[in-house]
Amino acid sequence: MRKLLLSLAVVTLAATACGGSAASRGGDVSPPDPGYHNPTAQPARPAPAASPYGGVTFEDPGINPITDTDEDRDSTFAMDVDTASYLIARRFADDGNLPDPASVRVEEWVNAFDQGYAPPDDDTFAIHVDGGPSPFLDEDELLLRIGIKARESSERARPDAALTFVIDTSGSMRREDRLELVKDSLRKLVLSLGSGDSIAVVTFGDEARVVLTPTRATDENAILDAINALQPGGSTNLEAGLRLGYSLAREAFLGDGDGINRIVLASDGVANVGLTDADGILRQVADDAASGIELVAIGVGMGNYNDALLEQLADRGDGFYAYVNGLDEARRLFREDLVGTLQTVALDAKVQVSFDPDVVAEYRLLGYENRAIADDQFRDPGVDAGAIGAGHAVTALYAIRLRGDPADDGDGASLGSVRLRWTDPGNQRESKLSRDLDTSDLVGSFRATAPELQLDTIVAAAAEFLRESPYAEAFDLRDVLEVANESVDGLPQTEQTHQFLGFLDALVEIED
Repeated sequence: MRKLLLSLAVVTLAATACGGSAASRGGDVSPPDPGYHNPTAQPARPAPAASPYGGVTFEDPGINPITDTDEDRDSTFAMDVDTASYLIARRFADDGNLPDPASVRVEEWVNAFDQGYAPPDDDTFAIHVDGGPSPFLDEDELLLRIGIKARESSERARPDAALTFVIDTSGSMRREDRLELVKDSLRKLVLSLGSGDSIAVVTFGDEARVVLTPTRATDENAILDAINALQPGGSTNLEAGLRLGYSLAREAFLGDGDGINRIVLASDGVANVGLTDADGILRQVADDAASGIELVAIGVGMGNYNDALLEQLADRGDGFYAYVNGLDEARRLFREDLVGTLQTVALDAKVQVSFDPDVVAEYRLLGYENRAIADDQFRDPGVDAGAIGAGHAVTALYAIRLRGDPADDGDGASLGSVRLRWTDPGNQRESKLSRDLDTSDLVGSFRATAPELQLDTIVAAAAEFLRESPYAEAFDLRDVLEVANESVDGLPQTEQTHQFLGFLDALVEIED
């Protein structure tokens, strides 16, 4: 295979959870949160072609440039555990289409895969570092992975949870049986909750209404009856639904740090009645988000789908954004991911990677363009950032170029450091953790790197190509597939890996 010339080196930052100007596709959306503005990101590009779906809205935040460490050695961003972009891309492929470039967020593709990091023994986070060469990089570049894993919490150990479901029952939810998918997922979730948990249900179409007041999870019949009775119809008054949902969540609020309070919004994101932008909707509920009521946004369907709105709602509501494209994914999300990570272990979680200019010449962060934080705000506990649940992992990718050969450094030279800052949700105190980056963390060949790192490399390369990154012009999807096939025995032998390889093969066929 021809040498793949991509002037990048990738640093993967993983933990279980930066923006530039934006172009929207398929409709108007509000701009990215100013708190996440990334002044170094390349401007967003206009859409090269219309989406194959009508009324779909994505937002392109631009692409981070290569940065000279002599000019800026620090890279700072909010932790993010969203995974929606990867599953949305799979939906495109299932329908025989390549993903809209604006829908591809590299960090969400990599975050979608289990990284296999060990949790911390007695802290909130554990940091792991490894790396080595990559087939997608120049010979003087290396792939460095920084893994950050949040502490885990068993079902038995976690606090009680007050869950308020805000369910879109508008007419658009009739399409593709979207509402039926949500209803089936909720039924499975009910069976996964504990005796101290409670569920409330709000629906919204033309108007919002309470379907189920806060009810103990042990009263399964009442909850299931309420779910079974849901029917689609009407317009989409998302604002009214969230307003009523937060009101109900305040009623069921578990205070004094003794409980989990969460709103779960299930919608196709098409708000067409009342306030229809993220700023207007969440302006009404900002105090509730600050008081500990988190918002998780779950997207369903395609066509009349507002990805940009749902992502912004989750970001500003201190939660995360996921997408479901089928029953198996929905069950996993509702029964495993949602329940398993109910307990929030860190608020306003930020990352700052500082590279040593004497060793690292330049770097580029792949993704996180809309989660960037100014370097001088890293130590400010008042800066809004990411909320991380128990067991979450976050993965970020950097491109780095070293000034010399790491083999010449003997026992190792410092590449820099990674620092974390977050607020403990229990005592509201700021916490921090750091780890040095060293050339001794690197191995000599791509095949010698960890299986998960090899998969991350391939996944990220596919995402870079599909989002039309100017740094991915030296290879195409067939090159990525060739590397994947050559490396298949060294990749994690998991269902996720096999699904991705089938997805990658489908993308190549579609491109051809």
